[in-house]
This record gives sequence, C-alpha cells and structure tokens, in this order.
Amino acid sequence: MDLPTRRSALVTGVSRQAGIGVAIARALARDGANVFITYYRPYDRAVGLLVDPDEPQRILDELRALKIRAEGIEVDLSGSQAPRALFDCAEARCGPISILVNNAAYSLRDSIEQLSPEHFDKHYAVNVRAMALLCAEFVRRFRAIRDSGVFGRIVNLSSGQGLAPMPGELAYAATKGAVDAFTRSLSGAVANLGITVNAVDPGATDTGWIPSELKTKWQAESPMGRIGTPEDAARIVRFLASPEAEWITGQVIHSRGGI
Repeated sequence: MDLPTRRSALVTGVSRQAGIGVAIARALARDGANVFITYYRPYDRAVGLLVDPDEPQRILDELRALKIRAEGIEVDLSGSQAPRALFDCAEARCGPISILVNNAAYSLRDSIEQLSPEHFDKHYAVNVRAMALLCAEFVRRFRAIRDSGVFGRIVNLSSGQGLAPMPGELAYAATKGAVDAFTRSLSGAVANLGITVNAVDPGATDTGWIPSELKTKWQAESPMGRIGTPEDAARIVRFLASPEAEWITGQVIHSRGGI
C-alpha cells in the first residue's frame, strides 16, 4: 500500500516511551495508519518527566519500523494559532487526517488556596481550548474528504473527574470534566458528517509518575489486583478509531478495571 494513501492519524502528547500517547500511536500504526505526533519537552521537563530529550525521535523511528509514515513536531498547544498550524503541518507530511486523538494534557497539583487565574488558564489553554479547536479544525478539513468514503474519528482522553473528587488537582479536574461535556455535545453536531466523537477515561495508569507507595495502595484496592497500563487505553482508542465502532458516538468510556 502506498504510504500517503493510508488513513492518517494525529495524536497529541506523544513524548515518552512509557506514556499513553505512545501506546496509542503504536496501536494505530500496527493497524496500518500513518501517524503524526506532537510532543512538548518543556512541559515534560517542568513536571519532572523528561528523561531523554531524544525520546520523541526514537519514538518516530520505532513507528517507521512498522512500515507506515510517521512524522512529528514539537508544539506548545496552548498557543491560539497552534491547532491550524499543526493541521497544516500534519496534512503536508501525512496527508488528510481522518483520526484525531486528543491525548495531550496539562496537569499541575494545586489546592483551593493555590488556585489563581494564571494557574487555571494554563490548564484551560491545553486541556479545553486546544482540544476543542483541534476538533474544530478536524471537522472543517474533514468536509473536503468525506465524499471519498473515508470515516472520521475523534477520541478525547478524559480522566473520570465525574466519578470521584480530586481535591489536589482542582484546575485539572475542572478542565477534564469539560472534555466529557464537549465530547457529548460535539458528537451530535458532527454525526451527519460521518464523524464519531468519544472520550476514554483510562483511570489510574502506570506511566511512570505514580509513587511506589501510592501504586501499592491502588493495586491493593483494585478488584483485578493491578492498575491500568498505557496499552489498556490504547486498545480502546484503536477500536473507537476503527470501522467497527461506527455506531458508537457521544460516549465517555470508563476503562478502570472495576475501580
């Protein structure tokens, strides 16, 4: 199959081998999709998760070994012009995008006493505004290719904020809750275009950020005796992006192993 004629996916927040974004990119690539990824190392550095500055390039090399076209760019999604510029770049390198996975997120711990306009705005800019504007850009561009018979898929990553309180992450919880609401409403607005819109809540997922004591506690509380892996989330995203999921839209899927 000619690489540019494959279905192409845009996956944001793909910077670390241990992350959910990488697992999603791998799953889509193994299904034969070209993949365009974004990453932003300054954020990873700020939250203490940057181990190797060259990791994004190694991820791209791994994806290309699957015989698909894999490209990527470092981009600050909080910029108001980032969504349009990102789609321009992704289309130029991988062709029309028919799968959008909004995985990138901004998350810093806080309390009600620490909540400030600046802190909240940083969460909002990435978790809500960028997500919504990327969806809008996807829909505008999808109209040009819908008559070719291709189906459109949008999958947003949620965090299950409606299931339990998160008192130490108020800004994150508020903005991720907005992802669920936006997903449900957008699904009804674009269904007639052949686009499905869903969200995935992977629950507590072991991507390297969980302290060992907390991980042990969560494992003990889990009915299945473990916490989630990036691959758990990736399998659901891969299904939602497939032809088999054409009748599923407007859903927030809680993949939490019974927790």
